[in-house]
Amino acid sequence: MSGRRKTFYGWWLLAGSVVAMALGSGVSFWSYGLYIGPLEEEFGWSRTEVSLGFSVSLLIGGLTGPFIGRWIDARGPRLAIVVGATLTAATYVLLATTTELWQWYAYHSLNAVSRQMMFFIPFQALISRWFDRRRGMALGILGTGFSLGGFVVVPLMRLVIDQVGWDGAFIFSGIAIVVVFVPIGLLLVKDSPADVGAVPDGELPTKDEPYPARAPTGLTLGQALSTPLFWVLALAMMLFFYGLFGWLVHMVPFYESVGVSRGVAAALVSIAAGFGMLTRLTFGLLADRIRRIETAAMGLLAFLMAGMTTLILDSGTAGIAVFLVFWVVGSGGGPLLEPLLLTRAFGLAHFGVILGAFIVVETIGFIISPALAGAIFDSTGSYDWVLVMFLGAF
Repeated sequence: MSGRRKTFYGWWLLAGSVVAMALGSGVSFWSYGLYIGPLEEEFGWSRTEVSLGFSVSLLIGGLTGPFIGRWIDARGPRLAIVVGATLTAATYVLLATTTELWQWYAYHSLNAVSRQMMFFIPFQALISRWFDRRRGMALGILGTGFSLGGFVVVPLMRLVIDQVGWDGAFIFSGIAIVVVFVPIGLLLVKDSPADVGAVPDGELPTKDEPYPARAPTGLTLGQALSTPLFWVLALAMMLFFYGLFGWLVHMVPFYESVGVSRGVAAALVSIAAGFGMLTRLTFGLLADRIRRIETAAMGLLAFLMAGMTTLILDSGTAGIAVFLVFWVVGSGGGPLLEPLLLTRAFGLAHFGVILGAFIVVETIGFIISPALAGAIFDSTGSYDWVLVMFLGAF
């Protein structure tokens, strides 16, 4: 009976993964818009030039995705997390020393590679290994970590930037990465349930087979690439992330452009991320019961389109409030579609490398959107056509 009451180790692993995802997404993605203004003011760079640093990092990260994914499939997520966190911390220190535009791009490129190793691919692969029947719920809980990063880390990083400047904030980020990720990787992460004598979902063993070994099944990368489904899904996710990441980079500058202070803009990001935790968790709980994920995907995109349409028509207080309602629903569930679609379509055996290949296609959207949005703003002086562009992507 004691075995029945023992907490499944996967839940502890998931809790640590949420913390890691919160910090990783908070310092690497959610807070990026906070740096645009200070860098423009200190170096006189244009919004296009600053935004291009984010695009370059996404390009490099996307191109290295398949190689990192293959390494994770072969060596396990644990090693990737520890090595990636150590290297990522070093690149944040380099970013703090930036004085020239080429350094901004070069250091972001290095940061992108180590960041891919550190949290997005390895934690997606890790949780997919530990949960099978409850995978949707587990990935939904993991996704709350991404939203938690915006809710908690963005206000914190705004305070840090105000107190010690953008360069001190990068050093702070590097220290935080080492303090959180390395202990989680070394002490908590186990590459598979078999490492602790368990099975996915914590199912109880039988007498005849105490700990049944379950070899992951699924298509190889080559087999997946040969299917039209891979390219249809990849194109759809590319357009989704085109709009999502473009907005993620420019949301704080947009709010400032319509008269919102930087502090209030950061608070709006935090509020949206906080409610996003609820929508991600809700979608994750429902995902295991949804037979056709593509139907849910169309519903989420409808919310995003409604949100952008509202913001185009009214960028005042009321418009922003209505936009946020639509946005937290659509953006909260959207990122969870990727691992769910991939595991259902292609299996788990080569999940890491297939996810990496997916990211290569998505990178087209990653690299174009932030830089193009910055260029449109620089040429027009407003975000009106940028919002139209994001609406078209969704």
